Amino acid sequence: MLGRARTPHTDGTVELRVRVRADKADAARSALAEFIVEETSIPWREAMGLDDDEIPGVALRGARYKEDLTQVELAKLLGISQHHISEMEHGKRPISKEMAKRLGKVLNIGYKVFL
Repeated sequence: MLGRARTPHTDGTVELRVRVRADKADAARSALAEFIVEETSIPWREAMGLDDDEIPGVALRGARYKEDLTQVELAKLLGISQHHISEMEHGKRPISKEMAKRLGKVLNIGYKVFL
């Protein structure tokens, strides 16, 4: 099944995503080979340029921003100090599983993103 085409790139190409059964993947690649301009993919962690220990803080900052909350407002909702929020966002304080669950509930996001 063909996926949606994204908006055209500045070079006049479009990106298509195709889902096929695993046993038909090679046949699909062969059939589309003449149309492929480039086939590159890198892991999102590499694209972001983040170390694994930076990801929870970036996720926290992004989720807080998405909910339009300041550090002070989030801290009040959680019953902790703003300083602790800042330390978690900057990777200076680890986020425990319990805190991740509390953050997830307040920020309307799955808690595992913070672990």
